Amino acid sequence: MNSRRPRLAFVSPVFLFPNDAGGKIRSTNILRGLKGGSFEIVLLSPATPEQQARWRDELNGVCDEFVAWQPTPQRPQWARAMQLLSELPVNVVADRTVAGLAAVRALAGRQDIDLIVFDFVHSAVLQPAGPGVPAVCFTHNVEAEIFARHAQQAPNRVRRWLWSSQHRKMQRFEGQALRRFERVIAVSERDAQAFRSHYGVTKAEAIPTGVDLDFFAWQAPPPVNAEQPPTVVFTGSMDWRANIDGVQFFLNQVWPLVLAARPEARFVVVGRNPPASLQAAAREVSNVEFTGFVDDVRPFAHAAHAFVIPLLVGGGTRIKAFEAMAMGCPVVSTSIGMEGLDAEPGTHFLQRDEPAAMARALLELLASDEQRQSLSRAARALVEARFGHRQVAQVFEDICRRALAPAQPHGRA
Repeated sequence: MNSRRPRLAFVSPVFLFPNDAGGKIRSTNILRGLKGGSFEIVLLSPATPEQQARWRDELNGVCDEFVAWQPTPQRPQWARAMQLLSELPVNVVADRTVAGLAAVRALAGRQDIDLIVFDFVHSAVLQPAGPGVPAVCFTHNVEAEIFARHAQQAPNRVRRWLWSSQHRKMQRFEGQALRRFERVIAVSERDAQAFRSHYGVTKAEAIPTGVDLDFFAWQAPPPVNAEQPPTVVFTGSMDWRANIDGVQFFLNQVWPLVLAARPEARFVVVGRNPPASLQAAAREVSNVEFTGFVDDVRPFAHAAHAFVIPLLVGGGTRIKAFEAMAMGCPVVSTSIGMEGLDAEPGTHFLQRDEPAAMARALLELLASDEQRQSLSRAARALVEARFGHRQVAQVFEDICRRALAPAQPHGRA
């Protein structure tokens, strides 16, 4: 009698390490929580031999078997521009590589694979056609919504047209792709409801956003004094358009108001690849630092007095918010920055959308040790009670077990 655990294959369109983006962090936390549970885990992603050697220990911590395909070299600028002419959205075209298609086809053909999870909807472009292994899609955003918001925020007619075109393509692709899966896992009930109502995806279910509470340990916010001047921090990949636009908005419209009242205040932007144009904009104001890539964001959050999320565009949920809350750094955010996260404005974070209101909230935090402590403790209590990554992985595992239930549970004949 075959008593082995069913084997779950997790297809990631990107190599998960280093964990320098929200999607990578969320997927890694899910895999870490799944390992050793109901499924044996096979992780499939692009990776060079050097990446596999460098991150061997981390890979062993998230999967029982790692399978790689050779990454496709980055296309030149003119070739990426040509992708705009495709019927598929640009990020979907980029993921549809010969090596990726072959690797997923080979994996789906293995007799020991019981369930395949595709990470992000655009990785569905790698899904083999026709019946086969039951498949689940793990969505981190409503992707079409992100394109629509970019179109709304675009500064000129050409960019509005480009983003609107991409929105229409993604809306078509996203709906068609999601309807093919046994289950769709969303990162918030808001997103799951959008998939049901917009695309007719009846089997869309939500998981909470999770955070590693051991890694992101709580510390009380530091005092404001001569040795620790008032400091505001932002963390996020600075080669992602939504983060670039959000920080640009903050530098142009919020930070000058903060400096007018607290000229000694500092703004620290932590994240890889900040564009030269953004760094040039920062030089027009005072006391702004770009760190570039860092191995560990925790020292920057623990040294700050406020964590700002000034996003104007986005989708899914912002895992950076719960990381900051877990670490004890008080959060000031736009409504989009905390969208889909079940946290209460005024209790767990401060929500401000207008530049002047955001500046006032930051100044109040910088002036009040009591308010910083109150927000910090309430936020940590919330994530401890409901959003630890182990609890979230259990919800994810339960959904995968239900997706597998109609199929052969221990390998295919």
